[in-house]
Amino acid sequence: MSGTEQKAQAASIFVYGALRSGTTMFRLMLRAHPAFINPGEADYLFDHIARGPDGRWSYDLDALTLSRVFRDAGLAVPDGTPERDNDGPALLAEFLRQLQDGSAARLVLAVHRHVDKIAALLPEAPILHLLRDPRDVARSCIGMGWAGLPYFGVDGWIETERAWDRVSRDLREDRALDLRYEELIRAPQDELGRVCAFLGVPFDAAMLGYDEGSTYGAPDPSLVEQWRRKMAPQDLALVEGKLGATLVERGYQPSGVPQRTPTGLERAWMRLRDKLAVWRFLARRYGTGRVILEKASRRMGWKVLHRRVVGEIQAISRQHLR
Repeated sequence: MSGTEQKAQAASIFVYGALRSGTTMFRLMLRAHPAFINPGEADYLFDHIARGPDGRWSYDLDALTLSRVFRDAGLAVPDGTPERDNDGPALLAEFLRQLQDGSAARLVLAVHRHVDKIAALLPEAPILHLLRDPRDVARSCIGMGWAGLPYFGVDGWIETERAWDRVSRDLREDRALDLRYEELIRAPQDELGRVCAFLGVPFDAAMLGYDEGSTYGAPDPSLVEQWRRKMAPQDLALVEGKLGATLVERGYQPSGVPQRTPTGLERAWMRLRDKLAVWRFLARRYGTGRVILEKASRRMGWKVLHRRVVGEIQAISRQHLR
C-alpha cells in the first residue's frame, strides 16, 4: 500500500445506512464540527470499482465519469489513466485526496451500499452505522419515487442491513460504531458525544446547530415513528411479515397488526402496481419521452445519445436536491 493510500485511509470516515435513514442529517451534524469536512454522499466512488478474476481492483471509468454526483463533486481522473487495467485503489486514494482538498480536517462521506468494498479497500477507515426503523424507511422511499408500495420500499433497508451483518462481524471494535436515528433525534447531544469519543475528538456544540445555513431542520421528535400515523394496517402487516425476526433483532417492536405474506398472485399484482407508481413518478419528474429514451439508449448501447439524455435527467434532478 502506498503512502497516499495510507493517508486516505487515516483521513476518511464513512457514514453507512439505508437510504432515507437520516444519513444526510447525520453527516451535516458531523460537518458542523471543525475537525471534519463533508462534501456529500459518495456511493459513486464504489459503484464502478470491482475486483477482476486476477484479484486486482479497477474502475469502469466510462460509467464513473457519467455519474452526476462524480461530475458535481468536481473530481477528475488523472491524465493518462488507462481505461482498462487501471489501479483501482490508487485511483480511489486520488479521489479521496481531491475531496480532502488540502484540508487538515478528516473527510466524512455518506454511503448506502458497497460496505463490503469499503471494508476491503479501506480497512482502517472507521464506519458509523446508522439504523432507522424500517417501517419509516419504507414509507419515506415512496415519497422519493423509489417505490410505489411500502412492501417494496423496505427492500433497500433489508439489503443494506444484510450487507452490514456480513461485514461487521469481521470489523474491529475500534472500526465500527452502531447508532440509531431515533436516539440521534431524541438525544442528539448524547449521541453526538458518543460519536466524538469514538472518533477521538472533543464534542463541539456547533454540531447541534447543523441546520443553520442548511435546508434541513433541527432534530424533530415528530419524525420518529411516523409509520404509526401514516402507514395503513394492511401495509404494516405486509412490511412486518417481510421483515420477520429482523425487526425485533434490530431493536424495534412489532405494531401488533397480524403479520402476513402475500400469495404469489397477490405479489405479482403488487409488483405491477409498484412499477406503475414508480413509472408515473419518473414520467412526471423527467418527462415520458426522456424516461423511455434513457432506457432504450442504455439497452441498445447508443452511448452518445445515452449521455445526452442522462445529462438532461441529471440537470432536472439537481433542481430537486435539498
